[in-house]
Amino acid sequence: MSLGEFLRGARESAGLGIDDLAERTSIRAGLIREMENNNFIHCGGDTYARGHLRNIAPIISADAQTLIDLYNQEHSIEQRLIHDMLVENNVSKIPTERKTISWKTLAIASVVVLAAIAGGQVIISNSKSTVTPMDAVSPTASATPSAKPSDISSPSPSATVSREVVAPAVSGEVTLTISAARGSSKIDVVTGGKHVYKGSLFQGDTKNFTGPTSISVYLSNAGDLDLTLNGEDLAPLGARNEEIRKTFRSK
Repeated sequence: MSLGEFLRGARESAGLGIDDLAERTSIRAGLIREMENNNFIHCGGDTYARGHLRNIAPIISADAQTLIDLYNQEHSIEQRLIHDMLVENNVSKIPTERKTISWKTLAIASVVVLAAIAGGQVIISNSKSTVTPMDAVSPTASATPSAKPSDISSPSPSATVSREVVAPAVSGEVTLTISAARGSSKIDVVTGGKHVYKGSLFQGDTKNFTGPTSISVYLSNAGDLDLTLNGEDLAPLGARNEEIRKTFRSK
């Protein structure tokens, strides 16, 4: 039994029509009908699909984790092994007639690989010998910390491309509140160089974080989140489905 058939059967057993379920879950009736046909393409991705299943589960007296497990097995891109994806791609590209590789071809390829490795070692060796005198002339260079990826701003040409923003410094301890006001998002929060939370923040949820000197965040859906820094509401960091990386630092 597919996930869609399971949803339809549970809804009918609960004595609910599609419109009734749509009204109680605030999910479009057309989208529920597609889900019951085992079509989750228009759910907006794995995170939103799982969120819809969590909302539907208590209404139709089903176990939410059971629905999510079925979704992961049948539809989730995240659950597919890289090996399976490679096999799938290779199968679609296998020609009808396969040619046998001769030993001469293998020998030539081996020589080319060995030559490339030897050339790479020479380049690395030359690079090391060039860098050493520069360090000796400028001893203060090593004392300057290198720029972290989280401190570099990369402008985004569109809402689907990740961009990173450097936040202005605030005084004292940094306190940040993240609320999923309009939709769900994946977030990753780092304080003091440690990941304090990495996972999904579903619509309606709120999480608070405190850091002694800084808080760095990654948001996969910045447009649907509200942020409060040290009790002060911040303007939206980006558009819906736009990925944002941002660091808040104390003065």
